[in-house]
Amino acid sequence: MIGSSLLEHYEDHWETEMGAWFPGERVVVRGEDLFNSFKSSGWMEYLLFVITGKRDAKLAGLIESIWVYCTSFPDPRLWNNRVAMLASTAGSTGVLGISAGIAVSEAKVYGLKPIKGASDLFIKIKKKTDEGFLLSEVVDEEMRIHKVVYGYGRPLASCDERIAPTISLAKELGYASGYYLNQALEIEKILYKKYKMKMNIAAVYSALMLDAGLSVEDTYYLACLSFSAGMFAPFIEAQEKPLGTFFPLRVSRVNYEGVEGHRVWGNKNDK
Repeated sequence: MIGSSLLEHYEDHWETEMGAWFPGERVVVRGEDLFNSFKSSGWMEYLLFVITGKRDAKLAGLIESIWVYCTSFPDPRLWNNRVAMLASTAGSTGVLGISAGIAVSEAKVYGLKPIKGASDLFIKIKKKTDEGFLLSEVVDEEMRIHKVVYGYGRPLASCDERIAPTISLAKELGYASGYYLNQALEIEKILYKKYKMKMNIAAVYSALMLDAGLSVEDTYYLACLSFSAGMFAPFIEAQEKPLGTFFPLRVSRVNYEGVEGHRVWGNKNDK
């Protein structure tokens, strides 16, 4: 079906295997009765099931700890926190401010894109090495073409303080001996020897999730809300201060190189 026939098929009609709410009766999620099947489950275990269909309390515990250790630092200088805090100091609501912070967590140099990039990269590298290429050759080629390897390098510090506690917990839970984590550590050795680049937490998280049998998309979805807790602290703090006072800049600090002199708004002759 295409065109109008396709739309006609879906008019007032949506088939779902994911779930439904029966008002006043029950809620079904992936074929499970929510109130009976999840009455002793934590939120992360439920989220894992919604996204992947897996029931795994131990894996959910690992993911939740990664959220706590790695993604929600309450520092107002962090860019996504800064966006949430700026919204707060402008008088915005919590939902709008935190949503804006989550939106900018999908950046190229931090957050969700490095996580997805590292997951894609590890799968691509495994395919290449399975075909007979040396790991060092594949990594060198990646650096030559892209000048960057997702999951490695960090703008402000060469060492990532989140890695040690995360791997330690993964060992306790039996998740630290998988193929992808070992591959990630070998890639770090190659990159550090030639480029002084060390692994960051995106590589560790991505490798652990792939070793747990999750897909690239599953890994990405499970990280989407992970930065939110760190945004609430500066957002709430900003509400206790005067409006508009979050990191203001005086005009003299702006390096302006545009049109000189006084400009009249709305003047068609003003070029």
